[in-house]
This record gives sequence, C-alpha cells and structure tokens, in this order.
Amino acid sequence: MDKVYDKKGLKKKSENLSDWYTNVVLKAELADYAPVRGTMVFRPYGYAIWERVQDVFNKMIKKDGVENAYFPLFIPYSLFKKEKEHIEGFSPELALVTIGGGEELKDPLVVRPTSEMIMYEMYAKWVHSWRDLPLKINQWNNIVRWEKRTYLFLRTLEFLWQEGHCAHSTHKESEEMVLRALDWYRQIYEDYYAIPVILGVKSESEKFAGGAATYSVEALMPDGKALQGGTSHDLGQNFSKVLDIKFQEKSGENKFVWQNSWGLSTRSLGGLFLVHGDDNGLVLPPKVAPIKVAIVPILGKKDNEVLKYCQKVKEALENENSEFPGKVTIFGDLEKSYGFRISETEIKGIPVRVEIGPREVEEKTLTLSFRIPEMTKKLMRLSEVGGKVEGILEEVQRKMFEKAKNFLTENIREAKSYEEFKSIMGSTKGFIKSYWCEGPSCEAKIKEETKATTRLKSLDAKAGEGKCIYCGKPAKFIWYFAQAY
Repeated sequence: MDKVYDKKGLKKKSENLSDWYTNVVLKAELADYAPVRGTMVFRPYGYAIWERVQDVFNKMIKKDGVENAYFPLFIPYSLFKKEKEHIEGFSPELALVTIGGGEELKDPLVVRPTSEMIMYEMYAKWVHSWRDLPLKINQWNNIVRWEKRTYLFLRTLEFLWQEGHCAHSTHKESEEMVLRALDWYRQIYEDYYAIPVILGVKSESEKFAGGAATYSVEALMPDGKALQGGTSHDLGQNFSKVLDIKFQEKSGENKFVWQNSWGLSTRSLGGLFLVHGDDNGLVLPPKVAPIKVAIVPILGKKDNEVLKYCQKVKEALENENSEFPGKVTIFGDLEKSYGFRISETEIKGIPVRVEIGPREVEEKTLTLSFRIPEMTKKLMRLSEVGGKVEGILEEVQRKMFEKAKNFLTENIREAKSYEEFKSIMGSTKGFIKSYWCEGPSCEAKIKEETKATTRLKSLDAKAGEGKCIYCGKPAKFIWYFAQAY
C-alpha cells in the first residue's frame, strides 16, 4: 500500500483513516508506543486531556455524593472466579501473576481487568445496616485486559478509566443510579467532546459478564463504525448474593443489596481524536483542549516589542474561572521558523490562533484564526478581546458539535429488508435501525455475515409490530446495528 503524506509529513485522513490516526497520535505527542506489545505511554499533552475529563467528571459525581477511593491492582484468583458468568466473560483477557518473590503462588493473582470482586469483598465487610446505604464509590485506576489486536487509545492491554460502584437498598434506587451515570457520560461526550451519542440498553450477548442489564452511549466514527463510549451496568443482586453483601432493614429483616457499576475509559479519547481531526492533524474542542489559544509572534526587527505585546495579549485572554481552562501559550521559540510554529499549532489541534507582528503592536489589535473551517477570522482590538473570548470559544464548541451531529444524523438509516441491510453495511456503514426478534441465533448470523453487531435499543424505544430483519419472525422493538471498534 502506498504511503500518503501531505506537506507536513502527515498522512491524509481522507485517504487512509487508520494510518492517519496513528500518525496524528504520535506527531501531536498524545502518546507513544511502549516496550511491551499493546501498551502505550501517555505523553503530557495527551494526559492533560484526560486530566480535564477527571476534573469535570469528579465535579459531576461528587455532587451526587460519590466518593473517590482506591482498591488493589491484584485480585486473588479464588475470589475472582466466585461469580461464574464474570470469570467466563473475562477469562480470555486475564493476566495472571503465578510467581512472586521467586516462589510459585498457591493462589494466582489476577491483574485487575475490572474491580467488582475486590471491591465487593470489602463492601461485604462495610455494609451491615440500612444506615450504611447507599454506598457510592468511584476509583480512577489502570486496567489490564490481554487484547490480541491493539490500537493506540482505542484498544490497549492496559488502559486508564474510572469505575463507579454503588450499593443500594432497593432496585429502583439502583436503576436510577444506572441511568444517572449514563447521562453523565452523555454530558462528557456531547458537552465536552462535542460528539453526539445514542443512549440505550445492550442485548443479552453484549451485556456485562455477571450483570442483569447493560446500558451504553454509542458514538459514530468517520469510517461509519460505532464506538462504545461508556457503559453503565445494572448488576441486580448477582454479586451481593455471591459475596454475601447484606443489610438489615429498619424492620429488622436482612436483605441483599442492589448494585450497579459504570465506567468511562481513555478509549473515549481515541473517539475524540477520530471524530474531529482532519488532514492537518488534531482538532480539539475548546472545553477539553490543554491549550485553548496559541499566540504566534511574527518576529523581525522589532522582536522585543512583539514579544512584550504577546505577553499583554496572553494576560488579556487568560481567565482562571473560565469554562475553558486550557492554557494560553506563546509559541515564540526563536529556533523554530514561523511556518513550523504555525504547523505545530495545527497538528496539536489548538482551537484558536493569534498571529502578532509589528503592525498588530502598532495598531493595538489582534486577529483570531480558528482551527475549524466553519469559523472566519476575527479582527479585534486588544481592549475588547478579554470580554469576548469566552463567547468565541463557546461558538467554536457549538459548531464542532453541530458538524458531528449532522454527520450522525446523515448516517442513521432504516433497513426494511436484509438485502438492504447488507447493502448498507457493505458500503456506507453507519447505524442501521431494524426490527430484531432478539433471538441470539439471528444476532450471531448477522454478525457473521455482515460484521455488524447489535449496538443498543434506544432508551425511548416504543414497542411496535414488525418483522425481524433476519428471520422474518414477529419483533417488538427496533434496534441499532453497526460494525464497531
């Protein structure tokens, strides 16, 4: 296959999405390959975006009374296998420690693929009475799942995430928590990543191992494939019965708690980069961009005056209480050419660029250029920029969401026949809405023949009278299908 490069050595997104993506992740200094196959290093620029997600999400969950904690990386294998469905679902991806301190371990240690078992072992010690509920704990940690095919951010052996785990006295209260967490993920995607998502419930085959029901937010990538953006699980009483997590009601009766868990990972950042990037590199929404404004001095005979003016502009643009907390950075490295510095701001996806030369110094003005083509340049006086930059950044954020929303809308199609279904999935892809009988054999055949999986049944789905897209038998609900990452 021919390698496609543009003038900056970047491969073109429009011609080879996979190569472009890897190229941009490396060139924008988001991450790099680590010595162990399938692992990666988060470079500071990439990690800064994840830190922003942590800041935003922590505010959301703490308002709801969720507290952060940390539980061990290692889980005794004897504990992990107590829940049968759980161990069966994760067995192919488990990493086991069998030797420690030079001796073979009698009970191997599972390297955390998720934390239900280790956390709930402790919940059983902590929960005794209705007064101990609800128990709402979140942890930010690393996860290890032994993936065969890996892809920077999107699928790695080790990744970062948050996982929330709650215990409640009633199923109704637990279900409400499941949907509340799902809406937090919607907010992260739509309000911060500027990516529209579809919310719904997973099929039996796609649900979390050991859970009663799984809900997810699904986003659409530029190649027409879906990305599972975050999941929230109704665990019922499955784990509480296995680990004996009981509480005494006010009446004195002992009952098992109702539980849920929910997680959002750094995989979501891969979706962010894929959706908005273009042939020139990253395109970051202002609300998560580590650098929101790049100031690029045009240096010449009046270098000192230009650099002093750049500092004044920087101070006018900075706002500690901003909804857009990214830095304002002066790209004034004299060792780099003006063209190189401009390219650097583009590759890194910085939302706004200000170019300043002697004329701007003399006229006390500045011109704002934008990373997205939907915005036109704005000439402003220095005295007015401080009060207007917030509104401008909000406009950039909104336009990015609108563009992604239009793409999603244009790529949701209904298939009335299986032939039409196969035709769409073999060409444009995207989401296909079709009636499905919810039979596992039809689901498996569709996946085998088209590579499409059931993504979800939307939260607002209403029962109807249709025929299964595959077998033709009566079906009550329309489901979303797509090929997926």
